[in-house]
Amino acid sequence: MDTGRGRGRPRKDPQSLARWTPPEGWSRLVAWVSPEEKKALKHVAVDAGVSVADLVRALASGLAGGAVTHEELLGHVRKGRQVMEKIPTLFERDDRFRVVDRPRAECAWVFDGEGVGTEKLDGTNVRLTVRSGHVVRVEKRRNPSKAQKQQGIVDGWYVDAADGSAEDKWILDAAGNTDVSGWPDGEHSCEALGPRIQGNPLGLSEHRCVPFNLEAPVYQDVPRGYAELHDYLAKLDSGFAPGSLAEGIVFHHPDGRRAKIKRKDFPRGA
Repeated sequence: MDTGRGRGRPRKDPQSLARWTPPEGWSRLVAWVSPEEKKALKHVAVDAGVSVADLVRALASGLAGGAVTHEELLGHVRKGRQVMEKIPTLFERDDRFRVVDRPRAECAWVFDGEGVGTEKLDGTNVRLTVRSGHVVRVEKRRNPSKAQKQQGIVDGWYVDAADGSAEDKWILDAAGNTDVSGWPDGEHSCEALGPRIQGNPLGLSEHRCVPFNLEAPVYQDVPRGYAELHDYLAKLDSGFAPGSLAEGIVFHHPDGRRAKIKRKDFPRGA
């Protein structure tokens, strides 16, 4: 006798789904997503009280009806892809979180010699919005908590820095000290650096923001191998603050992909 669990409550109308046909002119959209992306979609859909399919249709309907423009949507997609997503490290890590000589598959383009290397600056990630050569908004990055990660929220986001907040004092000071008169209008992701930020490893005398897309120092002929990068980073002089060691390298591909490696990623004595 079968003592396994039953099939659960039957549908009120078990044939309704099989009989459903889309309206004339409709087509089916299929996309492959990662487990994390699927969880994130489900989380938003649950909060909205709809299915994931209805969530996607609502977005498409908003575009078709003009509730959101394609420029606005593309802006969020680009920011999500190029700014908010975590930049992968070049190599896999061991149980002590140190890199080992095993390249990560998604960084294969680096080992194929593609892209250029820029200095990875050790500070705080912020975003400045510039209009007509003036900073009109200062934001700081927030990363998901452990509980949020369990809900499928894996990427960070930006929140406004607050005047009068002790936590944001030095971020705002860095923004105020940064000359943006030559920056194009728009949102610029930056690293806030200075005496009171992240221990000031570059020994700077004042706070300032360095935009990733405009001023990050570029290094020529950066090696791509495990041992070669270890030796290179052990003595790499900062292009931003000569006389101090650079924290690491960020490789930039022309299509927007990035990959990073830091001096402290390597095991001691490697």
